[in-house]
Amino acid sequence: MQRTLGIHHITAMVNDAQRNIDFYAGVLALRLVKKTINFDRPEVYHLYFGNETGDPGTAITFFPWPNLLKGRIGIGQVGVTSYVIPMGSIPFWQDRLKRFGVRFIQNVRYGESYLQFQDPDGLEIELVERNEGPTNTWSFGGVTPDVAIKGFSGAILISAQPHKTAEILEGVLGFDTIGQEESFLRFKAMAETGNTIDIKLSPSVRGLMGAGTIHHIAWRAKDDEEHKKWRELLVEKGYYPTEILDRNYFKSLYFHEGGGILFEIATDSPGFTVDESMNGLGKKLMLPSWLESKREELEDKLPKVEARVLEGDKE
Repeated sequence: MQRTLGIHHITAMVNDAQRNIDFYAGVLALRLVKKTINFDRPEVYHLYFGNETGDPGTAITFFPWPNLLKGRIGIGQVGVTSYVIPMGSIPFWQDRLKRFGVRFIQNVRYGESYLQFQDPDGLEIELVERNEGPTNTWSFGGVTPDVAIKGFSGAILISAQPHKTAEILEGVLGFDTIGQEESFLRFKAMAETGNTIDIKLSPSVRGLMGAGTIHHIAWRAKDDEEHKKWRELLVEKGYYPTEILDRNYFKSLYFHEGGGILFEIATDSPGFTVDESMNGLGKKLMLPSWLESKREELEDKLPKVEARVLEGDKE
């Protein structure tokens, strides 16, 4: 059976690009690994954050639409993005979130303690300590590799039909079923990061797409050959995937699963250094070749943004 290793990336929608960068790069100290545009709507940024190299299983991406109406997290969406941090680092993150005025609560799920909070657009985030996953070698502001976010631990899905979402996770994507605890059903994949998916079983409101919601979650395909096999399997299973699309940094295909959530399958390669050096990641606006002739026009329209050390880290 073909099996995905786990989460490739997660993509969300927000309103303000600089505020988004200040939170994910400034507060959470993820690296801004790519500053590009929405290939379908080039007047909008597409920002990517991850570990130092933006490896699969670490990358959160955003479309910042200034005039986009506020959405509502609910059924048919990814409800929570979960990140893994090193063992013993929860006190550091509690202090850091307090310093930057981020309110949080602590909760326990499957025997693990989670710090739960929201980003400035209302996206739900949580941090959990785990041994697994390589160290993130990126340092920024007041965050060093010994406490830095390693990547995703996983996500919570809010499904219209949890049994159908469970069916595709286990029967198609190859996740192992861990079991049910209270109102969550847990699944696990093979990767060290982005490997834990919880389906929420308790009732929720209907999700409304907009700012502060997750647009889709992407699963990993090893290479182009495996990617094609995924598409063939999805067609065979009746999921109606899109054609394979070239996103410059990976190949993509999209489909809706039975619980209404938009899934993507994306290739691990070629990665974010295909058009920039490792040291240069995230500093320059990168455009696909077919839009390079419009660089000056696009740079005039897009707001000037950068990853910057925040005042709270300059004291």
